[in-house]
Amino acid sequence: MSYQSIQSLAEQMKRNIGEVVVGKEDIIELLFIGLITSGHVLLEDVPGTGKTVLAKSFAKSLSLTFKRVQFTPDLLPSDLSGIHYYNQKLGDFQFRQGPLFTNLLLADEINRATPRTQSSLLESMEERQVTIDGETKPLGLPFMVIATQNPVEHQGTFPLPEAQLDRFLFKIKMGYPTTEEGLRLLKRFKDRDPLAELQPVAGPEQLEEARRSYSSVRISDDVLRYLLAIVEGTRGRDDVAIGVSPRGSQALLRASQVHAIIRGRDYVTPDDVKAMATPVLAHRLALRGLTRAHGQADKIVDEVIRQTDVPAEADLTLR
Repeated sequence: MSYQSIQSLAEQMKRNIGEVVVGKEDIIELLFIGLITSGHVLLEDVPGTGKTVLAKSFAKSLSLTFKRVQFTPDLLPSDLSGIHYYNQKLGDFQFRQGPLFTNLLLADEINRATPRTQSSLLESMEERQVTIDGETKPLGLPFMVIATQNPVEHQGTFPLPEAQLDRFLFKIKMGYPTTEEGLRLLKRFKDRDPLAELQPVAGPEQLEEARRSYSSVRISDDVLRYLLAIVEGTRGRDDVAIGVSPRGSQALLRASQVHAIIRGRDYVTPDDVKAMATPVLAHRLALRGLTRAHGQADKIVDEVIRQTDVPAEADLTLR
C-alpha cells in the first residue's frame, strides 16, 4: 500500500468515527497508529468519557471483530484464552475459544483483575499467541488490545506493573469535552444512535497492507540520534527510578514513522518524534517518591524534549 493510501485511510477513518465520537481526532489518530504498528493502547480516564464507544466505533469503522471483557477480581486467565471441554456427543475433547480470539479486545477496567489474569495477557500482546494446556494457538491478525482504567478509583484495584505497562504502545487520557463539543454530542445522540448506523471504511486486508508498508519510511541518523537522546534523557534523573527501555525507543520509532505518513511525508522529522514522545514514553517511567503525582510523568517527558537539541533541517531526509 502506498503512503498516500495510508494517509487517505487515516483521514477517512477519523471522519467516519467523528460521526459518533466528537472532538477526539488526535486520540483516533493514535489508535490508528497503534493498530498499524501492531501496538496496544491503554485508555485512562474517569467513567463516562466515551472510552467504550470510541473502541466500538474504531472496530466497526475498520471491519474488525470486536470482543469486550469486563475485568473483575474473579476473572481467570482461562476466561480470556478459552478452555478444552469434553463433548459427550462427539466423545472427545474440544477447544472453546475465549474472547482473545478476535481482532480488537476491549479490556474494560483492566486494573480490577488480579495480577495473575493481567499477566496472562502478556503472551498474547507480545507474541500474538496463547498457550493452553501446552498447546500454542496463534491469534488472528490484526490483533489489538485496548484497555481502560479509572485513574481516581483505587479501592479493589491492582495497579498494572511496569512489565505490563511496557507492552502498551500508548497511554492516552480521554479528557472531558469542551462546552461546544458537549453540545454537539447531546444533539447527535438526542434521537438516534450514530454508532448503530456507522459503516466501515476499510477491512483487515487493507490494514495488513499498511502494516507491511510503514516500516520503509526513511529516518536519518541525525533524527535517530535525536530520538535516542530523548529516550536516554529519561534515565539517570533524580525523579525517575527506571527510565525508558530499548523497547520504548523502538516503539517511538514505529509510531513516528506512521505519524510521518499521516502528515504526508515519507521521512521522519523531529516534529514526528516530539508528537509521539509523550504518549509513547511517559507511562514507561517508574518515578520516585513524591514525584508519582498524576500527570507528573508527562511533565518529565516534556521537560526532556525541551532540553534535547534538535538536529538541523538539512540533515533530516538522509538515510
